[in-house]
Amino acid sequence: MYDTILVPTDGSDQANAALDHAVGLARDHGATLHLLYVADSNRDSVTTLGGEVVDALEQEGERILADATERLTDTVDLVDAVETGDPVETILDYADAVDADVIVMGTHGRRGLDRYLLGSTTERVVRRSPVPVLTIRSEDSD
Repeated sequence: MYDTILVPTDGSDQANAALDHAVGLARDHGATLHLLYVADSNRDSVTTLGGEVVDALEQEGERILADATERLTDTVDLVDAVETGDPVETILDYADAVDADVIVMGTHGRRGLDRYLLGSTTERVVRRSPVPVLTIRSEDSD
């Protein structure tokens, strides 16, 4: 049923709960798990460090993916990627590019109050995705 599972992550507890659930699905179905971090191009993140231009959000994404990958070593087939862009558009484009069968996401991420003002990334992905979106709440969410 599932050959390709996409898990967008921001390193939050919600995203980690979604990842844990997705790992179980991937094991059960022999699926490849795609772990995606989107460096939000709507936020300023570029700075100069030691004369070199660096993107703090991309670096944060690399760190988050490295932590997740280390946790999952040898448990499932894993592909990870850091992409830059609008989170919703980038998640949907990535899902299309890898022909994802399902997207597994936390019910909300790190952006807190912003989600109430603008609508959460998860909600917008659910509304616009042509593939099923499985939303996961962590045990400690309110």
